[in-house]
Amino acid sequence: MNDLKLFSGTANPRLSQSIADYLGVPLGRVSLGRFPDGEISCKVEEDVRGRDVFLIQPTCPPVNENLMELLVLIDSCRRASAEKITAVIPYFGYARQDRKDEGRVPITAKLVANLITRAGAHRVLTMDLHAPQIQGFFDVPVDHLYAAPVLNEHFLKTMTNLEDVVIVSPDEGSIKRALGHAKRLGGSVAIIDKRRMNATTTVQANILGGPVKGRVALMFDDMISTAGSISGAARVLHDHGVKEIHVGTSHAVLCGPALERLGEANLASLVCTNSIPLRENQRPENTEVLDVAPLLGEAIKRIHRNESVSKLFR
Repeated sequence: MNDLKLFSGTANPRLSQSIADYLGVPLGRVSLGRFPDGEISCKVEEDVRGRDVFLIQPTCPPVNENLMELLVLIDSCRRASAEKITAVIPYFGYARQDRKDEGRVPITAKLVANLITRAGAHRVLTMDLHAPQIQGFFDVPVDHLYAAPVLNEHFLKTMTNLEDVVIVSPDEGSIKRALGHAKRLGGSVAIIDKRRMNATTTVQANILGGPVKGRVALMFDDMISTAGSISGAARVLHDHGVKEIHVGTSHAVLCGPALERLGEANLASLVCTNSIPLRENQRPENTEVLDVAPLLGEAIKRIHRNESVSKLFR
């Protein structure tokens, strides 16, 4: 591991330190700041010539600041003659803008992929992309991790009676994810019929699939942003007599009215990962944060040693 260099941006330094502790290597020294006009300043304080460099920076809110900081870090290491640069992006911002759903709109996820590639990244390591096809937007290799094993392990330890569990997909787009969790956890699967009215408003009406009355519902989603889908699905489940609701998500973005909506959803628990830093005033009640540093750290070690990453999920 002597040729490996690990650097962190300012988006999630606690996760970066946990990854470094798992790998048993120190975080590299880098000076990041702001000029008086707001421009980002960056200086890598260690020799990276000929090294295998990993830059840890989720592009979570403030998205544009953290994205630009990542690009500046990549460029700094490229110009310092790093042999390989891997952008470790636990949460990939702009992932929801992955297609043209109407005329005269951009595909910003592709634009961001181009920026990261042109800045000088040789590889990308990310987790639970909102749309898996975004991997194809990059012209460099992408290693795509999943937090599902971490979430499943938590519920296997905490749920006393899995026979009463029903895995609920909050919308049609999450059916495949729900089936994957059901395969590991057991239980039947139900689907919430969701209709999107516009970019920010959705309406949930019916439940398709197994019965939910008197049962424990587990809902999984890749991210919770404004919590519109989760709160709407929870309302339908409560109307149909569900016993309690637990929600698992990879990325707790929690912006806008999310906290208010989650409070009204009357959840028994909200389980998320530390891919995004969760401030205390941003933390709903009954929230548990799971550590994905071992998952990311093991992937970094395997990439550095040219070993298989997919074996992590077998």
